[in-house]
Amino acid sequence: MKPKQKILIASLIMLGVLLVGFFGLRAFRPFKQLRGHHPPPGGIETDVTLIRDWMTIPYIAQRYYVPGDKLFEAIKIPPPGNKDKSLLQLNNEYYPNQPGYVLETIKADMLAHQPPTPPALPATPKP
Repeated sequence: MKPKQKILIASLIMLGVLLVGFFGLRAFRPFKQLRGHHPPPGGIETDVTLIRDWMTIPYIAQRYYVPGDKLFEAIKIPPPGNKDKSLLQLNNEYYPNQPGYVLETIKADMLAHQPPTPPALPATPKP
């Protein structure tokens, strides 16, 4: 091999290593941020009246920080194949003669398993 060819090959290898390192670090940073499952921004939701029939069980489970399997148990529907379906779709498929059954059952189950809210402190009188 000629010396010019060796230099060209070495420089191409070095360029390849630099590109792999650069893009590898760029991919590693977002991966590091996604490693844990955290509650959504804004804290954990507790108001079950905000649950709508367009929501899916996994979305509700994440937003309200409850196990999704417990919600599927409450409505007596198997999770496999149903995780991407909205509450309305699940209701139409499994309970077609009972409109709103899945939504109301999910809300009732969520209310039944929420911890009690502490009583509000009385206002202190001003002197």
